[in-house]
Amino acid sequence: MTRILDFFDMTKPRVVLLMLLCALVGMLMSVPSLPPLLLILYGLVGIALVAASAAVVNHVVDARIDRQMARTRNRPVPTGRVRSRDGIIFAVVLGVAGFVVLFVLVNPLAAWLNLVSWAGYGLFYTFFLKHRTSQNIVIGGLFGAAPPLLGWVCITDFQLEALILVAIIFLWTPPHFWALAIDRTKDYETVGVPMLPLTHGDRYTRQSILVYTVLLVALTIVPFFIEMSGWLYLVLASVLGLIYLGFSVIMLVDSNPNLPIRSFKFSIVYLATLFIGFVADHYIA
Repeated sequence: MTRILDFFDMTKPRVVLLMLLCALVGMLMSVPSLPPLLLILYGLVGIALVAASAAVVNHVVDARIDRQMARTRNRPVPTGRVRSRDGIIFAVVLGVAGFVVLFVLVNPLAAWLNLVSWAGYGLFYTFFLKHRTSQNIVIGGLFGAAPPLLGWVCITDFQLEALILVAIIFLWTPPHFWALAIDRTKDYETVGVPMLPLTHGDRYTRQSILVYTVLLVALTIVPFFIEMSGWLYLVLASVLGLIYLGFSVIMLVDSNPNLPIRSFKFSIVYLATLFIGFVADHYIA
């Protein structure tokens, strides 16, 4: 049982759950009425398996630096509870299973887009971007922002509204991760990962967080003006946006060491609540 839990932990379950929420919102927003429940189920299972596969690859590849970071040193591979070879086999099984589920039970486009997303995060980001540039989160965020689009194409054809959902997550990703990077700067310095606080300094990172948050909040208002969402969503997005902007502004003027991690944690609540607001407005309002 413990070994099963170790393998499960490698899939980054909390990250996958947030991805599935965003994918589900893409599914529900893609058509006026409720999509077929079986299609939703098959789509979520396939997306979850492919995303979990990419997470396992990330665990295995980063095992060396994970051993040196306080936040990650107790992961299954660095502690030896799971061997790298077993992790890779597990990743292959998950990825192939997810691709087959999507290809056979959903549609080929959903399967191929999930494969592209898997390669972007599991290979391009993990092997190249993360260790080469301080813009790793910005560029890699494009792959992490894909879940709403992946969910959308499980149900219907590609549409502009799906790209707006993707763009929201894309702009959310840098302030989300940079807040964590400020809190864990020593860890990243120890392992030599060029996160923005190390390459450009703490002040520049906080300024960048504010810039991206302003862009994010501005973009979240756009769905109302293009009639993608209504008043319920607009009110919720505005309230959440003001709170998130408040965190960004306070971080710029207050050196309280607890603020970055509080901003990081709120950003998760922010995104989840915002996307739930999309669905509530779509079906209730």
